Amino acid sequence: MRIARFVHNDTIAYGTVELAEDQGEHPDTLQVLNGDPLVAAVQYTGERLLLDDVRLVAPVIPRSKVVAVGRNYAAHAAEMGNEVPAEPLVFLKPNTSVIGSGEPIVYPTQTREVDHEAELAVVIGRICKDVPVERVGEVIFGYTCANDVSARDLQKSDGQWGRAKGFDTFCPLGPWVVTHLSLDEASDLQVRATVTRGGETIERQSSTTALMVRGIAELVSFVSSFTTLLPGDVILTGTPEGVGPIEPGDVVHVEIEGIGTLSNPVVAAE
Repeated sequence: MRIARFVHNDTIAYGTVELAEDQGEHPDTLQVLNGDPLVAAVQYTGERLLLDDVRLVAPVIPRSKVVAVGRNYAAHAAEMGNEVPAEPLVFLKPNTSVIGSGEPIVYPTQTREVDHEAELAVVIGRICKDVPVERVGEVIFGYTCANDVSARDLQKSDGQWGRAKGFDTFCPLGPWVVTHLSLDEASDLQVRATVTRGGETIERQSSTTALMVRGIAELVSFVSSFTTLLPGDVILTGTPEGVGPIEPGDVVHVEIEGIGTLSNPVVAAE
């Protein structure tokens, strides 16, 4: 199931997405739900909308936190001149950094070096703490695409990552949450990032989640060992090699096999 969060007639709601590729000749549609599936059981309202007639927003707004993992692909660590850490390297992104597909990434005035980072995001579905690796599948609600946007010069000059990765709009998520993938399936998905600039598509990142240094189950278990995870919390699982600069006028696309494509234009701060 694909669960989207959307705006229609000035109202925000959730719905399940049915794509033409799944329905033959039918257009892409969305069946409206009567609540938040991360809070309580929901039911279909019976209303069906064309996907083109709604505006998608971030499929989940973390009520608590986004926990990101750095240097979880060996090739990316190497391209940045770093070693793979002995334990998962984690940092927080504020929930105010979250935007949805189609919404603009704002290029801050404080930086001159902003990079994209395509990542698989894990959405937590229940309150949990100290989750054993073998039970991680029980606490995952689903998966979505993420872009861990990073002000690389500030990351270097500050000596820590809070500001560099915490600007408003620096955590695009979407286009929806996929709930039907098993943990094993999510552990071997193609991840791609491209940048459209001046009408040209630039290939940047192309890898697979199978190349993570530490897999999804290990990461979720590790994060839950030091912080309680709440429904709607998001864990970013790291980015593969090929990260690169973005600039105002670009459109960044993060595509993950079996999930979809997250696309965001880049605009200059006003």
